Parts: sequence; C-alpha cells; structure tokens
Amino acid sequence: MKRLFPILIFVAVACSSTQPSMSRLGEDELFITRKYVGDYLEYRHTGRENFAGPNIIWIKTTMDSTYGKFSAYGKKCKFTTGDRLYLKRIYATPGIMGYWTYQIENDSSLYYEVLNYQSDKDYLVQDLY
Repeated sequence: MKRLFPILIFVAVACSSTQPSMSRLGEDELFITRKYVGDYLEYRHTGRENFAGPNIIWIKTTMDSTYGKFSAYGKKCKFTTGDRLYLKRIYATPGIMGYWTYQIENDSSLYYEVLNYQSDKDYLVQDLY
C-alpha cells in the first residue's frame, strides 16, 4: 500500500488540467479584495413611494470623475463627510456554486451592498478589479 500511494499521487497530478482558467480574473487580481474609491462627499436617495421596488442611495466620492456615483441598497447613508471609502468584494458560496458580491465601506464597520451594474457610468462593478 505504501508503494501504491505515490503512484496514485503522480497519476492524479499528471492527469490534472493544464489549461488556464476561463475566469476573467488574473492570478494577482484574485487577491485584491478591497479598493480605495475616494473620500465620501454626499449621497442622494431614490426610492418608490408605493413600496414597489428597492430603495437606492447614490454615493458620491472625491473620485467621482473616475468611478462615477456608486449605487447601493439603502434609505439613508450614514457615512460622514471625509470618510475614506473602499469597494470590497466578497466571494459568497451559499451552495455548490459561488459568486462575487460587492459592498462599499468605510474604515469602521459601516457598509452598504452595491448594485452590480452602475448606471451612472455604464459599467459592471466587477470591471473595477
């Protein structure tokens, strides 16, 4: 049995896939989970009067010309002017398959879930990484 184990390891390694992954993320990009997106300036709330839809806040930062306004779920934004804001990505695995979620946060524990599509500048949040 002791001689069989190294042979099984060799066969498993030799038969493994050598093709690169089809994902959009490079190896170095996989480790970047938090990205600075500017200092908080102000927000604007958009929501439905009849409760038929999500409440969205539009967060403006000092890097608005680069990233645009971030749209996130919420009724009121509790960031304070001058807070350093970061875009954080989290890999969620609720079952067999996983997916990326994004949130905008400050240096403390305050955060808001960001919508995947940012209509202000017409881009997907995942493209920022």
